[in-house]
Amino acid sequence: MGSPPLQPGPTGAEEQRLAEDRGHIHNWKRWGPYLAERQWGTVREDYSHDGDCWNYFPHDHARSRAYRWGEDGLLGLCDRQGRLCFALALWNERDPILKERLYGVTGAEGNHGEDVKELYHYLDATPTGSYMRALYRYPLDEYPYARLLEQNRARGRGEREYELEDTGVLENSRWFDVQVEYAKAAPDDLYARIRVTNRSRERRRLHVLPTLWFRNTWSWGRSGEGYWERPRLELRDERSVHAHHESLGAHRLRADYGPDGRLPDWWFTENETNSERLFGIPNATPYVKDAFHERLIGGRAEAVSPARAGTKAAAHYALELDGGASAVLRLRLCSAEVDDERTFGPGFERLFERRIAEADEFYAARIPGGLAPEQRNVARQAYAGLLWSKQFFHYVVSDWLEGDPAQPKPPASRRRGRNSSWRHLHNRDIVSMPDKWEYPWYAAWDLAFHMLPMARIDVDFAKQQLLLFLREWYMHPNGQLPAYEFALDDVNPPVHAWACWRVYKLSGPRGARDRDFLARSFQKLLLNFTWWVNRKDAEGNNLFAGGFLGLDNIGVFDRSQPLPTGGHLEQADGTAWMAFYAATMMVMALELAYEEPAYEDLASKFFEHFVSIADAMNTLGGSGLWDEKDGFYYDHLRSTGGSEPMRIRSMVGLVPLFAVSVLEEATLEKLPGFHKRLRWFLKNRIELARHVSYQHNGEGALHLLAIPSRERLVRVLRYVLDESEFLSPHGLRSLSRVHASKPYVLRADEREYRVEYAPAESTSGMFGGNSNWRGPVWFPLNYLLIEALERFHHYYGDGLKVECPTGSGNWMNLQQVARELSRRLTTLFLPGPDGKRPSEPEALDARGGDEVPLLFHEYFDGDTGRGLGASHQTGWTSLVVRCLEDLASGRSR
Repeated sequence: MGSPPLQPGPTGAEEQRLAEDRGHIHNWKRWGPYLAERQWGTVREDYSHDGDCWNYFPHDHARSRAYRWGEDGLLGLCDRQGRLCFALALWNERDPILKERLYGVTGAEGNHGEDVKELYHYLDATPTGSYMRALYRYPLDEYPYARLLEQNRARGRGEREYELEDTGVLENSRWFDVQVEYAKAAPDDLYARIRVTNRSRERRRLHVLPTLWFRNTWSWGRSGEGYWERPRLELRDERSVHAHHESLGAHRLRADYGPDGRLPDWWFTENETNSERLFGIPNATPYVKDAFHERLIGGRAEAVSPARAGTKAAAHYALELDGGASAVLRLRLCSAEVDDERTFGPGFERLFERRIAEADEFYAARIPGGLAPEQRNVARQAYAGLLWSKQFFHYVVSDWLEGDPAQPKPPASRRRGRNSSWRHLHNRDIVSMPDKWEYPWYAAWDLAFHMLPMARIDVDFAKQQLLLFLREWYMHPNGQLPAYEFALDDVNPPVHAWACWRVYKLSGPRGARDRDFLARSFQKLLLNFTWWVNRKDAEGNNLFAGGFLGLDNIGVFDRSQPLPTGGHLEQADGTAWMAFYAATMMVMALELAYEEPAYEDLASKFFEHFVSIADAMNTLGGSGLWDEKDGFYYDHLRSTGGSEPMRIRSMVGLVPLFAVSVLEEATLEKLPGFHKRLRWFLKNRIELARHVSYQHNGEGALHLLAIPSRERLVRVLRYVLDESEFLSPHGLRSLSRVHASKPYVLRADEREYRVEYAPAESTSGMFGGNSNWRGPVWFPLNYLLIEALERFHHYYGDGLKVECPTGSGNWMNLQQVARELSRRLTTLFLPGPDGKRPSEPEALDARGGDEVPLLFHEYFDGDTGRGLGASHQTGWTSLVVRCLEDLASGRSR
């Protein structure tokens, strides 16, 4: 979209910290919100014979069983290698277990797949973690674990999900607000401030256990990188615990007096499995992972270590709170070298005041000042969620496949099963997650979208993430990028190059951008592009087929599996994605060619790839994947009997619009090799040259590379901007609403296959049923279309206007259309005429204060805008900040 790159200017405190981290002067990012919110139920913890990760390591085991590949916790943090972790545990004197981690139903238990059943919000964060703030809402009464499970199991796919709010446990504001703030005095010196507020009217007690523990790296029988000997936590005095780790060094956690004037009790145990509870065999140590549950809830003092030492420690506070009252707890985690004797005096509060002011200063320079307060709040919390979604992700596939020397040997079939062709994959990094509970594992195409808003606040991290997935310990030797841990072989839309190009443009003003980043990413992307071409073009005719996941259930078939009809799909989106990829690689090569002319040859290669794909989409077999009667692009089902269009009006038919690029003649004149080849091509390959338009505007000559002609673009946009088809009040639907009354039906193999409009949760079990591309609004493809419309406008200008909405008599140029789509997307999070936010129309009222905590869902109801799917998908849904920027820049113009 049209927002400019960050301009150099006055250096604030957070910018200075980012510069020090970039230059390896101070390691400001050593500690951060890198702790997962769910480690149980993940593939990497699964050593079962059948690959059922949910049942192999369920929530009921999590409090008692040591994790192999990571840790999880409540509003916590850890160091960048996940060695030492800090988080909260809570008890309301009603629950059967401590609230140490977030609860949710599994893929099989939920009527729409896995789903977290908690209320929590990311409120603020800076890129270095110099200030972070989050909120958890804990019921006063017993948390309804059993009722949530029973109700979600009992409901069908056509019913709404049963949420915590539906249980009645939160009525009359019967919850504790637990707000956690972290502030860094130095890279290795973290202050924690925990504010607990009783939102009810009655006096209640809450037990708070700030907990410090080491990730278990010693129980697996391995040595070498990432496997350390057992570290040690020990009580040195009544106020502090000392932590000793051979790699991390020595640290100290100090706790202040509670509001009752007393110091907390310190409890110690080991981060070791309670084998007796889980498996009926003797424990390796008398002190095990779930000891604090036994100590506090079971009243068993002997459950914790009398030696006041171990690998897991907690400070126990009991807070008595009247209705409406608050209490504050203060702790400090720092290097043992730091003098912390006067930790909790006035300087403690001043540090928070200073870091909050610096965070305000940082975002004032990034969130446009022309936005209304409600819009600024959306942007600030979207950035917060994006930063809180960083996670230490550890998964070494070769070790995982083989099993560990000190553990039972996994089944032999594992060596030929899930992810067995990815033995080179070695993940031990901080990675941006889609959602740290529902998707606590990276997804390659999600991550590409995350990095656009990330580049506005931390361009170094954005570049590092994109390069990481191109490195040899991530990318497969054949050039494929890893998809996600459930199936690293799966194939997602090729958006990585586009993300690299956009982040490059955001890395600085023209002439001061990071060309080294662009060159490094381009060289590795050549391997990935070649993999795509060799793998996915079934007949060598530039129509691409098969495996384009990420849009999950958008088609009538599971597009990653063999078709029940035989033959194969020629995918309108698959083919268009490759044109989009080729166009992106072309502009990257042209940018590099300004200083290194050798890249001009590669630019020519990708130019010719693009026009060949565009020609196939428009002409092969007569009209390619274009349907002249309907004026839309469709998938085609090709079999021995020929090719048949599958007349489903979905986002599949809009992806061809994404593949558009505008070349300026003045720019091409600086690249004589490419320019010469372009002129030859346009003169001698007339049958392909029709896909390159040329015009002269007031600023000079322009070349347009696009799949649709002007006439076809206008015809598709009639559907796009029709409120009875794609255009909803809050963005573009993923499937036309026309399919509510006219479902697509295909009969084959004595079965009926249907696609019908489903604006909310999925009504099918395809891909687990927890996402739905048959009607809801999704940010990533909306965003790509907005960008494409702006590129079309760069070429057509005011010479092309369309009705928006269709039939309204309101004519707009394509930039105005793009801005209108941005506006509609932002309304999801803003109060409507009834005062409610469409994405959360039933949000709790008694929030406290002026700041309204928001959720950024995975996708949104195509009719109402209600938030659906993962509730903390601030990854690609944080693209709303780019929409807000676009609106602000439009106002300023």
